[in-house]
Amino acid sequence: MQILIKPLITEKAASMNEEGVYVFVVNKNANKIQIKQAIEEKYGVTVDSVRTAIMPGKSKTRYTKTAIIDGSTSSYKKAFIKLAEGEIIDIYENM
Repeated sequence: MQILIKPLITEKAASMNEEGVYVFVVNKNANKIQIKQAIEEKYGVTVDSVRTAIMPGKSKTRYTKTAIIDGSTSSYKKAFIKLAEGEIIDIYENM
C-alpha cells in the first residue's frame, strides 16, 4: 500500500510551509502513525505531529451539446505534517 500519493501545492499550503507545516494527499486507509513513518523514511526529517482531514467529493455538472452530464469528483484524504524546529522539506526537487 502506497501511503503518500503527492504533495498538495496550493497558495494556502505554500503559506503554511513557512510555519513548518506541509500538506500531502495520502491513502484513505493510512493512519497517522503510518503517515509519520512514511514521511520520515522518504524525506529524512523528524515529524512533530500529523493532522488528517478527509475532503469530500464535489458534484460537477457539464452542459454539452447533446446532454447534461452529472458526476462528482473523488473524495481524498490529506495530511498536515508539522516538522521539528529547523527542519524543511524541498517538495519542488522532483518536479
